[in-house]
Amino acid sequence: MAQRIAIVGAGISGLSLAWQIRKRLPDAAIRIFEKNSRPGGNIWSERQDGFLVEMGPNGFLDSKTSTRDLCRELGLTDKLISASEGARKNRYIFWNGRLQALPNSLLSFLGSRLLSSKSKWLLLTEKYRRNQATTEDETVDAFARRRVGDEIANIVADAMVTGIHGGDPKVLSVKSAFPRLAIWEKDSGSVLGGMKKNRRLKKTEALSRGEQPPGPPRMWGFRDGLRVLIEKLAEVFRDELVLNADIQKLEKLDGEWRIVVNKGEARSFDSVVLTCPAYAQAKILEKIDQKLSQELNEIPYNRIAVAALGFRGIPTQFPTDGFGFISPQSLKRDIVGVQWCSSIYPGRANEGTSLWRVLCGGWNRPEIVDWPDEKLLSAVLSELKISMGVTEAPVFQKIVRWPKAIPQYRVGHSKKISTIMELSHAHSGLFLGGNAFRGVAINDCTEDATYLAEQITMYLRTPDKMKI
Repeated sequence: MAQRIAIVGAGISGLSLAWQIRKRLPDAAIRIFEKNSRPGGNIWSERQDGFLVEMGPNGFLDSKTSTRDLCRELGLTDKLISASEGARKNRYIFWNGRLQALPNSLLSFLGSRLLSSKSKWLLLTEKYRRNQATTEDETVDAFARRRVGDEIANIVADAMVTGIHGGDPKVLSVKSAFPRLAIWEKDSGSVLGGMKKNRRLKKTEALSRGEQPPGPPRMWGFRDGLRVLIEKLAEVFRDELVLNADIQKLEKLDGEWRIVVNKGEARSFDSVVLTCPAYAQAKILEKIDQKLSQELNEIPYNRIAVAALGFRGIPTQFPTDGFGFISPQSLKRDIVGVQWCSSIYPGRANEGTSLWRVLCGGWNRPEIVDWPDEKLLSAVLSELKISMGVTEAPVFQKIVRWPKAIPQYRVGHSKKISTIMELSHAHSGLFLGGNAFRGVAINDCTEDATYLAEQITMYLRTPDKMKI
């Protein structure tokens, strides 16, 4: 009898997991339940009035191979587009009342006007600094201050956390939010030493395969937006995907998992995988395991509003051949950052126009997400005037609100995830995944799907008497 697997959540985590399971268990009967009317979760794209707007993530990096591999297996490689060279090299930060270039290499750090001579010296000598790592978790802010001083923590570390997590470096765990930094220090004695060792290892591995050593990571998207990836996966699993499916009850009866959907329709499965957000998992599991539900519900999410603005021409004298700029969370300004979308990818705006995305809210300004459109737009345009001298009104605007946008990996996150996984293992055939656990980026989700598919396959291939 074919194994019956239920996946709850049709975001990139759930859909890529279904793909990985199908590769390993081609005869498995998979069912994917999605509460909303479309798949993709926060990943979606819309074309309107000549502008192509990404609602959530703007792309994925090739620093990990999982998403590129998935695209290749799905036959989507020819639809991929890489971000411009300017987007890779030119990123800015709003600091001391103006936009300043963010360094992107050790040499550019040393030549930057953003940092004092003292900070440059602390950075240059970081690899000689004694390794003071402990077994205790620490914040990104504390880690940065310990390794490279206060100024770099205030400026660069905050910008990094703001740009990726929309979070506060004084709250987020370095071990969970930026695990490579902690690993490099632990294994090599310093971040710079670990970074150098990692580059050397990648070069050796590439040469052993007869390939050219990898260059700096590049961001990728699709000509028609990230929805291309979602729609392809949804097409592959069109017979298995159930939209508008509200899980009313999950229970285990006679060794089988039973899911009750919408108006009392019940289905039985050998295994259930929850890849929906942590708070949704908590609700589903509340009647099964209150402690597990509580732990899941304690994973916080930030709030983000995305204001997509289209302009005639380029409405600023500031050079926009780049990715955009960050306004660090510590400043608590009305915007978190700006992405110059039509400079990042071709085809985001018609000729003679430009498209930008302005992100608002984040961990320290959640109230902005609830502002009415008129007030939000007024605040955005005011910030653009201050930072870039923009005085023109947009010819296009679209505001998207994400009340629960990105899970925040606070100090103690790794311990909490260990507790959650230990509690879930008490329920044979139940698996938990998604971006609340081991990484928030698209690459993290597709990579975790491979790991999870292996665990599920091992479980389903284990004789019943050995399952616990």
